[in-house]
Amino acid sequence: MQPSFIYLASQSPRRSQLLAQLGVAHQLLLPSADEDSEALEVLVPGEAPRDYVQRVTALKLQAALARLHRLGLADAPVLCADTTVALDHDILGKPADAHDAQRMLGLLSGRTHQVFTAIALGWRGRVEQACSMSDVVFATLQPEAIARYAASGEPLGKAGAYAVQGRAAAFIAKIEGSYSGIMGLPLFETAHTLRTMGAWE
Repeated sequence: MQPSFIYLASQSPRRSQLLAQLGVAHQLLLPSADEDSEALEVLVPGEAPRDYVQRVTALKLQAALARLHRLGLADAPVLCADTTVALDHDILGKPADAHDAQRMLGLLSGRTHQVFTAIALGWRGRVEQACSMSDVVFATLQPEAIARYAASGEPLGKAGAYAVQGRAAAFIAKIEGSYSGIMGLPLFETAHTLRTMGAWE
């Protein structure tokens, strides 16, 4: 029987907006204060970006399924996602501060980098996973433009220190891949995975 909704285990408002764009009814299933979500994102030395983002997403799904069971909530599929930015196979995570954001943006300036977004859907003992990879070409950025953007606060909390749907759109010369994947939830892969699981029409 198809569920009436799914759980989205993500604090990203963009992912919720993208699910709503598909018309997928969902409720948030967020970590409690005593859960150390950041511990799930610890890097393993030498790990490839695709492997990293898929591993982290799988760990987030395990934590979310345990949370669902612990809270005794209604049975429904649980969707998790994670996004990472890679430059020459090096992972660029979330900047620690504005100075770190400037450093990352300086690395991306005039270069092509990759954005990986993995999803994992769990329901009734089944798990389905998918991963989107996109190439993003940044124009050559002037130091003043980087400093202004870093000072805006937008890069904080964003993998690679930028948000494709925000002011950083002015930096992006070309995209090959999934725009929604770069935002944080690849809609094609998400729709396919939901249908495969029987969680969406």
